[in-house]
Amino acid sequence: MLDRSEVGKRGYLNEGFRLFHLKDSRAQQLEYHYHEFDKLILMLGGKVTYVVEGVTYFLKPWDVLLVQHNLIHRPIIDPSEPYERMVLWLGRDWVTARSDPGERLDACFDTARERGFHLLRTDGARRGQYMGIIQNLEEALRSREFGAARLADTLCQQLLIAVNRDILSSHTAAEAPDSYRLDPKMEEVLQYIAAHLEGELSVDLLAKQFYMSRYYLMHRFKEVTGYTLHQYISQKRLLLAGELIRSGVPVMKAAEQAGFSEYSTFLRAFRKTFQVSPREFQS
Repeated sequence: MLDRSEVGKRGYLNEGFRLFHLKDSRAQQLEYHYHEFDKLILMLGGKVTYVVEGVTYFLKPWDVLLVQHNLIHRPIIDPSEPYERMVLWLGRDWVTARSDPGERLDACFDTARERGFHLLRTDGARRGQYMGIIQNLEEALRSREFGAARLADTLCQQLLIAVNRDILSSHTAAEAPDSYRLDPKMEEVLQYIAAHLEGELSVDLLAKQFYMSRYYLMHRFKEVTGYTLHQYISQKRLLLAGELIRSGVPVMKAAEQAGFSEYSTFLRAFRKTFQVSPREFQS
């Protein structure tokens, strides 16, 4: 069964955005986790697969992976080659403040989530542009010259504009058929869960809905996603409740809208996941 050591929040972002240039030459075993911020990963080298909400992506150099807040994900790293990447954490308030009406800078994350496909595979013409923006952003973040912070802020926006344009100009996963693997039936189950978090989502109901035995559903779900059906649903309901509370919905109403029938169960699970009470989270 999944516990906090297997699915939890990793990383805290107190500033508007943060850029990391990472290179690992040793084996790592990272657990399934989520963030309250959005994340862009630019793959530079190594052998890495990434599992995002049950879909496995086979990354190549210059691939861009878009991981929206609250999506459960995990990298699987082959230690035979150094894993090098640029990782950009994006604060949601920062993104909102810099977005224009009808042109949100985080629209690329919404589009990726709606499509169920979180990978952007760039071509040669675009790689130079991305690398140029990233290098300039790194330099601006290190600089102590006049206007460096504002320049870094502007370059981060420029990177997001480029990603949004590329996401909108690409259409389906069929453009990169060798880049991912999914189980179509489990994808349907995941989509159904996402659309019905407020209602009943028992194993029996899902098995009947998708014409599977209980055993096969539970076994295959764990095999494909890496976590149990019960824990996945519980985690998603808690994340939804957190989003509702953050937006100003009263705690009890948020618990009900997220599918918790017993308030006491919700309180215990919420505190275990977020390490604070819903009231503390709200404030």
